[in-house]
Amino acid sequence: MEHRPNEYEQQLILDAAEAFVKEELGNDPSGHDWWHIHRVVQMTKRLAQEEGADPFVSILAALLHDVADEKLNESKETGLLKVSSWLETHPLGENDRLHIMEIISTMSYNAGTNPAMRTLEGKVVQDADRLDAIGAIAIARTFLYAGWKGDPIHDPQLQPRDSMTNKEYRNGKSTAINHFYEKLFKLKSLMNTTSAKRIAEERHVYMVQYMEQFLQEWDGQL
Repeated sequence: MEHRPNEYEQQLILDAAEAFVKEELGNDPSGHDWWHIHRVVQMTKRLAQEEGADPFVSILAALLHDVADEKLNESKETGLLKVSSWLETHPLGENDRLHIMEIISTMSYNAGTNPAMRTLEGKVVQDADRLDAIGAIAIARTFLYAGWKGDPIHDPQLQPRDSMTNKEYRNGKSTAINHFYEKLFKLKSLMNTTSAKRIAEERHVYMVQYMEQFLQEWDGQL
């Protein structure tokens, strides 16, 4: 039977992962900084407890997931290699290492083209990440990300894209407001777990109300 780190060893690994992530993403200006990771980890803990997922694998994957994000690396492969190299320097069993890499390589939105998560731990981490893209904080992150990309707040002449390739999603011209329609409003229906679906419902309503207010103000109606 494969050796698994005990509770003390697991905490040492999680502490090391936190330090690694802070070093990698601490100064990220795109909305994928340490505080995004912190929120995803906190939500992961909550969902893992409610859904009965393995907390160690879930939390470690949540900590490391954006280190591999292709938006923040030369390529997806470069990012995944960075994470896998880090994991190999810590006393993890092969099953846990492979499981964590599977979660991280599958969880990105990628214009809705990635396959469904296979494991409960993957579903929990993916839901936690997606919940940070729904609600009040998500609104703030959307405008931060648009500014980082150089996209305008809103352009009524530039309509939201209904379907697109991953390359078009990453690099095509868009706006902060279009991002709500191209991604954020779709996330509620993509939640995996019962717990996340419940949380997403309330956060989704908040975003819809915000959008109604925004568009009325844009047109001078309020």
